[in-house]
Amino acid sequence: MKVNKLKTRDLFFVALYGVKARRGRAAMTSIGIGIGIAAIVAVTGISSSGKADLLATLESFGTNLIKASPQAGFFGSQESLPVGVVGMVERIGPVEEVTSTSRANLLVRRTNFISEYEGGGISTVVTSNELLEVIGGNLSEGRFIEGDLSDVPVTVLGAVSAERLGIKSIYPPAKILIDDQWFGVIGILEELTIHPDLDRSVFIGYGVAKTLFDIDSEPTTLYLRANPDYVEDVVDVLAPSMNPENPDQVEVSRPSDALEAQQAAEAAFTNLLLGLGSVALLVGGVAIANVMVMSVLERRMEIGVRRSLGATRKEIRSQFLLESIILSGIGGIVGVLLGVGITFGYTNYTNIVFSIPFWQIFGAVVLALVIGAISGMYPAIKASKIQPAEAVRT
Repeated sequence: MKVNKLKTRDLFFVALYGVKARRGRAAMTSIGIGIGIAAIVAVTGISSSGKADLLATLESFGTNLIKASPQAGFFGSQESLPVGVVGMVERIGPVEEVTSTSRANLLVRRTNFISEYEGGGISTVVTSNELLEVIGGNLSEGRFIEGDLSDVPVTVLGAVSAERLGIKSIYPPAKILIDDQWFGVIGILEELTIHPDLDRSVFIGYGVAKTLFDIDSEPTTLYLRANPDYVEDVVDVLAPSMNPENPDQVEVSRPSDALEAQQAAEAAFTNLLLGLGSVALLVGGVAIANVMVMSVLERRMEIGVRRSLGATRKEIRSQFLLESIILSGIGGIVGVLLGVGITFGYTNYTNIVFSIPFWQIFGAVVLALVIGAISGMYPAIKASKIQPAEAVRT
């Protein structure tokens, strides 16, 4: 009597029926794999989204932006820069653009009914119209201080300052008090990711600062763009050029370095979470192995009958191995969907770029299937070694 061997397609449907027949157990077994895969996809997805957002930010602001300011004094007060420092910096060959700001100790309030204590936390920055172009900033509304507006009592608000002052738009026209002088708001800046100090500031022109507050034009901070090929060289010579007698009193930094340092810290945290996700996967794999071993013991009669009807050891082994892979695959697919959903929710909440490489999703599903295959190998071999006569008799 000739016995037809089962095709791979038939074995798959037999294994699928075995899983469907025990839906509750299958669902509980797949949870471990699903949680592990979801954790890995979410962590890698959030990390990838953070990197994509960092690259977008760096591309927007540039990595050749350099900031120079005097070191804080012994009692925390900020020292001043030498006279003519802007001209000194402009003579450095690779320097392409330079602008300056002067920080003024002025009280900023929405109305004169607010006390001095309640109006704190917002700085006044005196600057020129080149500032936005040099730092790579943009206006969300209105215009910046340009041309003759430097001599007029008008101001532009940083993103955080506008929120604190309760001004969401320049329409209808709004005014704020700087010390005891009214200034019209002509613009609001978009958030400056690498300049949080400017986000919390209001900007006025040098002309009106001199007229109303007797503030001279000597800067307290310089922002400059250098040739990208010579950024490090400019950083090295900038402090001695600005203050030849005391270069140690000048603090030179690249605002983009703060973002890169933040990304490095997040990468270390990502590795920790990936380790926890791997532990969840390991636990899920062990759970599948245990369930499949129990399944073999419970289905000895089924195995014996199938063997008596001509099923080979290879077919029995393949059936149980496929059941394990299907269980793990279900958990993997659910985990991927959950991980993508978590990543999308996080990026939408934090307003960063959503980015999950396809290879991460594909790799997560493959990883789940591999774990299922490894977990089901021993139960499958154990099932294939059951003798038909002994199984039927018991």
